[in-house]
Amino acid sequence: MGHFEQMLNERGIPLAWAEQALTCPDLTEDHGDGTRHFLKRIPEHGNRWLRVIVNVQAVPAKPVTVFFDRRVRKQYEDRGR
Repeated sequence: MGHFEQMLNERGIPLAWAEQALTCPDLTEDHGDGTRHFLKRIPEHGNRWLRVIVNVQAVPAKPVTVFFDRRVRKQYEDRGR
């Protein structure tokens, strides 16, 4: 089992939520380390933000990790206030 799958299991994150983030993200961020971060608000989990990090330099692209990111609310949502 890879790190991505292990984090899904340990953190109790359904694979379907990670797939939603990848196929229909609310936000994406490209980072200089060759990763793309896919962010998706998950209504079923208190509107918390799921972050899926993918190594886009790998062929094929490879999911690296997944977690709920508390920083996103402060970074993106508070800007509109």
